Formats: sequence, structure tokens, C-alpha cells
Amino acid sequence: MEPLPIWVKNMEKREIDLKIQKKELRKEIGRLRRAHTDEEIHKMSLDVLERIRTLPEYQDAEAVYAYVDYKHEVETGDLIRLAWQDGKRVAVPRVCGQEMRFFYITSLEDDLEEGSFGIREPKEDLSPGDEEDALLLMPGVAFDTMRHRVGYGGGFYDRFLEAHTGMVTVALAFEFQLRKEVPFEEFDIRPAKVVTEKRCLMAGSDT
Repeated sequence: MEPLPIWVKNMEKREIDLKIQKKELRKEIGRLRRAHTDEEIHKMSLDVLERIRTLPEYQDAEAVYAYVDYKHEVETGDLIRLAWQDGKRVAVPRVCGQEMRFFYITSLEDDLEEGSFGIREPKEDLSPGDEEDALLLMPGVAFDTMRHRVGYGGGFYDRFLEAHTGMVTVALAFEFQLRKEVPFEEFDIRPAKVVTEKRCLMAGSDT
């Protein structure tokens, strides 16, 4: 067997290095999440909500695709209720094999059940989301000021966005999830904006 070309070896080494860096970053952010109290997370989540509701992307959206928060992510319950009050349709994700699908919900109490990874998911008999231009509010482990995203490693959002290119994407995060730079690959999909309790990151600005 012929030895691998040096460029292939370098590529493989870079992929391994990226995986190690992402793994360590996930551990670090996990520790920071656990270090915050429920009250602190709730207060910061409300501050994120206040910023989200002022975005033109939110105000113009007829449908909001939101995640269901888990283990000290930015909470989405109040945001989902606000969207309903504002007359918007809301869909949340369910993992179906290797893909993620969204289903419309009208109640956080009646329309969700425990699903993959212990995360609450919409019941499968609900109406599937059929919007191609909805506002997608996405989670993540860590982000940098250029909006590169480190996810949880499953690739569900990347695959979903590759198949739904018309979605308007806004990521929700806390300041402690931001880094000057995070490990990323060129084909990774960046959200259009990243909103924290203190600022909104977008292309060409940091406000």
C-alpha cells in the first residue's frame, strides 16, 4: 500500500485537532452552564428575549422555528409564548433518525413529550412545519465574534439548513458562550445573527 500524500495526512491531522478542540470547548461551556443558578439563567434569558423581540427578523416573521431549551441553554418558553401572543405560528424540532424535523405546537404543556437525549420534543401526530422562510432560532455550545458556531456534534442543524436555504437564522447564546475564536470548518453554516443578553453579533458589526 502506497503511503498517504502529505496533504492528506495534514488534512486528517487538522480534522482530529478540530474534534479535540471542540470536545474540550463543550466540556468548558458545560461547566460554565452548571455554575449558573436557575435564577441567573432565567434572568439572562429574559434579557435575550428583549433583544430578540426588537429584531426586524422577528417582527416580520409569520412563523418562528424555535428549539426547546435544555440544561441551561437560553430559555425559549417565554419567547414561544410571546410569539403566540404576536400571532405567529411556532414550530419546534423532533429528531427523526439522522434528521431533524419541525412540528407546529400551540401548547408547551400538551404538545411536548420527552424525546431524544431527554429533550422535550413535539408529539409526532402534530402538523409538520412547511415554512421555507421562517425565522429559525437556534442553539449552540459556543460562538465567536464572526458568528462561527460549535454545536453539540450531531450535525442536525447543519443538515437541516442545507436542505432549507431560505430560513432566516438567529442563534441565542449567553455571553459566557462567546469566544474570540472557536474551531470551525469552512463549510459550517453560520447564523446571520447571534444574540446574547448584552449584544447582537451580525455581519460587519458588533452592537
